[in-house]
Amino acid sequence: MDRPTDPRRLLALLALFFAPWTVFSTGDFVFAWGLATFDPLHVTTLPDYLFVYTRGLPNRLLAWPVATLLYLIAVGSAALGQFGPNWEDRRVTGGLLALAGASDFWFTLGMARPGLLAVPVGSVLLWTAAWWFHWSDLRRALWP
Repeated sequence: MDRPTDPRRLLALLALFFAPWTVFSTGDFVFAWGLATFDPLHVTTLPDYLFVYTRGLPNRLLAWPVATLLYLIAVGSAALGQFGPNWEDRRVTGGLLALAGASDFWFTLGMARPGLLAVPVGSVLLWTAAWWFHWSDLRRALWP
């Protein structure tokens, strides 16, 4: 029987859900689960952002929900790897993480404006996870 993959990888990917993905110079944070403002304390969940506040917004601001969706699919793929290596294609998981990082970066660029610094922390974290856990898989997929 095939051995499942190392559970530390799945735990590391799950931890990204709680890390800020975009940090603004105003002290606001974008997480995979929502937007948080601490002065005053206010949280906008991802469903509220999608279904209440985004009517008429430019498409580049929808890149954050796309990044979250790609990330969640990657976590689901990694979770399947816990049942056995044949349940997960690690190239897909790594590619999804890389694409999620790119989508988060596009969101951060769309939010930046003069006088507001937006730092794409999530892009760096997602790309680092793709590189750390999946570089050899991605390299084999891109350069056989």
